[in-house]
Parts: sequence; structure tokens; C-alpha cells
Amino acid sequence: MTENPKQSVRGAALRKLVLDTALERFSQDGYFNTSIHDIRRQAGVSIGSIYHHFGNKEALAKALYDALLQRMDAGLAEVMERESGCRARCDGIIAFLFRAATEAPQTMRFVLEARHREFLPDEPPVCSSQPFQRMRECIEQGMAAGEVRPMEIPVAATAAFGGAIRLLHLYLDGVLEKPLAHYLPETQEAAWRAIAMPSANCP
Repeated sequence: MTENPKQSVRGAALRKLVLDTALERFSQDGYFNTSIHDIRRQAGVSIGSIYHHFGNKEALAKALYDALLQRMDAGLAEVMERESGCRARCDGIIAFLFRAATEAPQTMRFVLEARHREFLPDEPPVCSSQPFQRMRECIEQGMAAGEVRPMEIPVAATAAFGGAIRLLHLYLDGVLEKPLAHYLPETQEAAWRAIAMPSANCP
């Protein structure tokens, strides 16, 4: 009799398998319509192993949420380190978000669209999470350097990235007529024109 290969998964590999399965089920069916037993069956692991690593469904959802935000923040941090100047960083952040949505739509859907506070009531809003704070930091640094015109930081951050995030929602809803990448250059240009000093908008 051949052993189910998933049953031999242990440690970090098992944790990743359960998180990946939870992401798929939460994305497809929603948090409240997914049970630990649904995740167990699809992952092919024991219920005890899930409780050992996560404790309960809420703790599993929090672990997933934290892991996805950390992954997103790492990508944004890499953009901030690689690029210099607010325009290049804003362009890089938007490109990263578009690429992430295309390559991992379930991840982006869970981060942007899941109503986290309904099942993680102690978590702050996603707009207060570290990735979004890093985007705000990009704007703050650009304003300090004289590249972004003076305005309230929340307004500037929304002007810079709100349009891009709205396009991500439209992409995830399947209503865009063209591939997401098609809209990237125009989105980057519109975002920069919304916040740049007048001289920075000149050709």
C-alpha cells in the first residue's frame, strides 16, 4: 500500500501546506464557510497536526494573514532599497502590486478583499499594516525631499496608490478588458502626476 505523501509532511513543510490550503479555501469559500476539517481533507493531513501548529481556525487565519503581509512587505522593502527617488519608488511599488496580483491572485484577494476584522477583531485595518505604512513612508520621504508637493499624507498616499489598488480590485473581479500589465504605464504616470511638484511633471 502506497503511503499518502502528504501524510509524511512535517514541520515547516506541513505548516506551509496548511497555510496554502487555507488560503485557497478562504479565497474560494470565505472564512466562515470553511472549517478546519475542510482544510484537513484538502491538505491530506491530520486534524491534530493542524491544531498542533495553529491551535484553532482563527489562529490559522491570523498566521496566514501575517505571513501574506510579511511577504508583501518584503517585496515593497526590496523596491524601496533598490530604487532611489520618489518617482522610481512609486513606479516600482505599483509594478510590484500589479505583478503580485497577476502571479498570486488568491494572495492579493485575501489581503485586499477579505473582511479580516470580522474574524480577526483585534487586528488593525489592513491600511494600517506594515506594507501600507511602507507605501506611506515612500510618500513622506518624497515630500521631505521636495519631490512631492505639500499636502496631507493620507491624501497624497491615496492619490499615489489608490488608483492602482482600485485596478487590482477590477482585475480580481475579472472586469478589465485587457491584461493588468497593459494598464501599468498609464497608472504609474497618472499616480505621479497626482502628487508631484509642478516642476517634476515637466517633460
